[in-house]
Amino acid sequence: MTAAGRILVVEDEAGIALGLEEDLTLEGYQVEVVADGETATRRAREAPFDLILLDVMLPRKDGFQVCRDLRRGGVQTPIILLTARAQEAEKVLGLQLGADDYVTKPFSPLELVARIQAVLRRASGAAAPDVFRFGDVEVNFGRGELRREGRPIDVTAVELKLLAAFIRRRGRILSREQLLDAVWTDASCGERVVDTHVSNLRKKIERNPAEPAYLRSVRGLGYRFDG
Repeated sequence: MTAAGRILVVEDEAGIALGLEEDLTLEGYQVEVVADGETATRRAREAPFDLILLDVMLPRKDGFQVCRDLRRGGVQTPIILLTARAQEAEKVLGLQLGADDYVTKPFSPLELVARIQAVLRRASGAAAPDVFRFGDVEVNFGRGELRREGRPIDVTAVELKLLAAFIRRRGRILSREQLLDAVWTDASCGERVVDTHVSNLRKKIERNPAEPAYLRSVRGLGYRFDG
C-alpha cells in the first residue's frame, strides 16, 4: 500500500504503542514510535511528520508540555492528543495549547483512523493566502508569524488557524459551530472555546479590542471578519 503519510506516535505503554503502530501501518502510514516527551519534542523538530499522536501521560515531559513547546517553537504539524482523562477542562487546555483534536482512551481503531483522516484533510485543505495584510497587521501563514506595525506578535497555532478560517470567508458570518468545524475536529469542547480564542485574537489584531474594526460580533449569529 502506498504510504498515506508519516505519523509520530508518542506513547509510553508498550502494548498500546505496538497496537497503534500495527493498525496505522496497515492503513498505509509510515509510523515512528517514541516513548517519552523529551524525545518526542526532539524528533518532531528534527524530522518532517504529517501528524503527531501524542499521549498526555508521558515520562520526562507530559503531552501538554510537548504540545506547548512545539507550538511555541513554530512546529505546525497537526497534533491529536491521546489520554485516559475525560475532564472537559483538560480537553479545553489541550486545544488551547494548539492540539488539533483530542481522543479519549479507550478508543476504537476505526474511530482513531477517522479522526486522523479528518485532521489531515483539514491540514491539506484550501488555505488562506500565504501572506495577508489588513490595517497595520501582516500575517504570514507559511512562516507562522503575525506582525503589527512591523513588530512580531506572539500567536498560537489555534489562533492562526482561526484567523485563516476568517480570512478564507471574509465578509461572511461564521457561526461558532462553523468555526469549531473549521478549526477543531472535536466540537464537544463547546462554543465557549471559540469565544475565548476570538477574544484572545482580538487583543492581538485590534487597536481597540472592545470595539473591534475587523473581527466583529454579529448578535445571535456568530462572527464576521471585515479585513
